[in-house]
Parts: sequence; structure tokens; C-alpha cells
Amino acid sequence: MRTHVLKVRLSVLICFISIFSLQSHSQSITSGNGKIELGLGLGPMFFLGDLGGSAGEGKTFIKDLDLPLTKLNKGLYLNFYPTEWLGFRIAGNLGHIEGNDAQAPAKGGAEEDRKYRNLSFESKIKEAYAALELYPTYFLEKYDGLKGKIRPYIVGGVGLYHFDPMAKTNSGKLVRLQPLHLEGQGFAEYPDVKEYKLTQMNVLMGFGFKYYFKENAYVGFEILHRKLFTDYVDDVSQDYYIDPIYFDQYLSSADAATARSLYYRGTYSFPTTRPYPEFAQRGDPKENDAFFSSIFRLGWRINNSGMNKQLKCPVFY
Repeated sequence: MRTHVLKVRLSVLICFISIFSLQSHSQSITSGNGKIELGLGLGPMFFLGDLGGSAGEGKTFIKDLDLPLTKLNKGLYLNFYPTEWLGFRIAGNLGHIEGNDAQAPAKGGAEEDRKYRNLSFESKIKEAYAALELYPTYFLEKYDGLKGKIRPYIVGGVGLYHFDPMAKTNSGKLVRLQPLHLEGQGFAEYPDVKEYKLTQMNVLMGFGFKYYFKENAYVGFEILHRKLFTDYVDDVSQDYYIDPIYFDQYLSSADAATARSLYYRGTYSFPTTRPYPEFAQRGDPKENDAFFSSIFRLGWRINNSGMNKQLKCPVFY
């Protein structure tokens, strides 16, 4: 027992001597400097909704990605670290998402219904959010300093995003879909179909890692998923087509003509003059839309260029 106590005392004494001898040359990352990071992000953004998708029945998450329509997402980040294992992030993103039934593979399965439906949309995404980052492996690190370290993390937060679904007319003109009320949003004849807002809240969840190739610079990769509270990012939700006579009642003559050309774009053969629910399904109201991004990150830590690695004091209980 006496030998063990002596070892503990010697370890603590060596640790304090090391700290005081190095204090004039460098500062620990917990001393107040180097706790702000600026970063850039670039990577693909993927839409998960009613339109497009892969073979077979519509599925959730990555099983139903429409890779040919993938566009890049661009982001800016500002992080503050009150301690090394916890970070606060504010960020903004600009992205673009699309869905197109015509892109579904023709393999003779359930995807054929989507190809016959032939709906499409595209939308720019503008997003701002605040999030927390947790770095669980920090407690396993053996020295202070950042260079050469890989730090995995989990991230979660809330944000605001703006979308505005659009589609091309027969002439190739890109028009906004929300003002056309293609599913009778706000029409008295369809009281259960409410108008949707183009700016809404979302919940963000993800994970990633950083590799610090310098004390004040890192590269990283992150996957960030967005849980949404609307099924109208692609302007498609209801499982039926409305009667187009109501477009003339609620819209201007020009908008009514555009709405009639876009509310149904299918290639089905029907025994009637318009698609009724028993013959065709427009959307699926049971699940909301979603999107996620895979982001390559590059960042810099401010006031952190002169840091040296320091041994941490051993912890005894």
C-alpha cells in the first residue's frame, strides 16, 4: 500500500512540474484560447419523398435514393467549444433537391406505377440551424493538442429551412407549384387538405469525424439527416387526384390552365376522362418527406496555431 501511494505522489509531482515548465511556451486547449472554429462544407444532398426512387415499392432512407438527380450542398459553420468534448454550432446551408418518376428504373416491379405517374419537382433549399456536438473519445485521449488526432462525434439540433417546389410545363418553363394548389390545398371542397408554408422547422441528427492535420486545421466528413414536419417538399402528398374544375373556380385563368397541365402528368390509360382514385394514386400521406446530406468539411481553429502537445495528469480515485 505504501509503495502504491508513493507512486501516485511521484506521478502527480511530475505532472505539475511538467505543466509549470511548459506554461511559458504553450497553453492547453482548455485554457481559453483556440475554442472557436470556422468551417466550410461541400457534398451531395439527397431527397427522400414521394417522387422518384429506386426499383420496387417506395422505401425509406437510403434504399430509395435517386442518385442521378443528386446535387451539391454548400455550407458555412461557426463552432464554439466551452470544453473539448462539447461544441455549439451555428451553420447555414444552400442545397438543391429533385425527384422525378421518369428516373425510376424500369424493372417490371412496383416502380412501374411511379413511371406511369410521371410526376417531378425540384427545389432549392436554404437552411440555418443550431446544434450541439459531442466528442465521446476525448476522454480517451492521452495528451492535449490537436495535430494528428481523429475525433468522431455525434451532432443534433434544430433549424429553419425554406423550400419552394417547382416543375416544368410542357413548354419547358419552370413554374412554382405551391400557388397552383394542385391537391386542392385551401379549397372548400377538400377541407382536410391544408395549405403548407414554405419556411418550416426541422430536426437535424447526424455523426461524423474530424482529422486535425495541423493544430489549427482539420478535414472531416459528416452525414446529417433532417426530420421534417411536412409531406409537401415535393408538392405531392394526397393519394388521389382532385377534380380539375375547381382550378377555374379558385385560380386566375392563366394559373388554372397551368394547374390543369401539371396536376396530372401520367401516362395511364383510363376508361374515364380523368384519373380517379380507384385507378391511380398520386401520393402517400402516411409519411413526411425528408432529406439528408453527406458533407466533406474543412475548418480552422482560431488562436490555436502555437499549441504544443502536453501530457495529461493521471486521474486517481
